Amino acid sequence: MKSKIRKRKYKFGSGVTMIEIILAMALNSIIALAVGILIISGNRGWQNIYDSANSKIRQDAIVTTLTFGSIGRKANRLSYQLYKTGGGAFIPALPQTTDPQEVVSGDAVEFRYWDVALDEEDSYDLMDTTKKATAYALFYIEGEKLKVDYGPYPPGGVPEGGGPRNTTGVNTEILAENVSLDEESEAGAFSHTVVSGLGQGSVRINIILTDPETGKTEKIMTSTLMRNVWPR
Repeated sequence: MKSKIRKRKYKFGSGVTMIEIILAMALNSIIALAVGILIISGNRGWQNIYDSANSKIRQDAIVTTLTFGSIGRKANRLSYQLYKTGGGAFIPALPQTTDPQEVVSGDAVEFRYWDVALDEEDSYDLMDTTKKATAYALFYIEGEKLKVDYGPYPPGGVPEGGGPRNTTGVNTEILAENVSLDEESEAGAFSHTVVSGLGQGSVRINIILTDPETGKTEKIMTSTLMRNVWPR
C-alpha cells in the first residue's frame, strides 16, 4: 500500500524577518549619522560666528571706529592738525603740490574739542570766543599699537609748528594692537582733503588689524566729519 503523505500548510505569523530588522537598523544608523553631522556642523558654524564677533581684533575695530568717530564729530573744524612722524617728532602734514585741491596724508591726527559745559546762567558770556577748544585727542601709531592721548588745550598734543608730543598731564589709551597700514595708505594712516590750503573737516583712517594667532585680518576704513566751526 502506498503510504499517504499528509500535506500540511504552514502559516507564518505577521512578524518581521531578520533582513528587515538589519535594513531598519542600517537606515536608523544613517539617519542618526546625518543628524549628528548636521548638529556638529551647526555647532561649528555658531562657534565660528561667536569667535569672529568676539575676537580681539573685532573688539579693537569696534572701539577704534566708535572712538575716532565720536571725537571727530565734536571737534572744531577750524582747529585740527595732521602730522608726519619721525625720530620722535610730530611735523605738520602739509600739501606737497600747487594743486588747489589735494589729499594730504599723515601718521597722526590731533582733534581739538570742548569738554566743559556752557554756563547757562550767564546769558552774556556763554562761550569765550578766543578759545578754539578746551581739550584735545591725539591719534597716532606707536610700534604696532594705535594710541590716543587725551589732554587739555592749550597746550595741545604737539607744540605749534611741530616737535615731540606732549606727555605732561596726558591720559593715554591703547585702542588697537597688531596694527599695520594698508598698501593704499602707505603715506599714512590718516588723511584729509585740502582745498586752497584749508582742510575740509573730514578726516579718514585706513588701517589693518591682524590676529597673531590665526592670521585673520580686520580692515578699518572710515571717516569722521567735524560739525563744529568756532569762531565763526
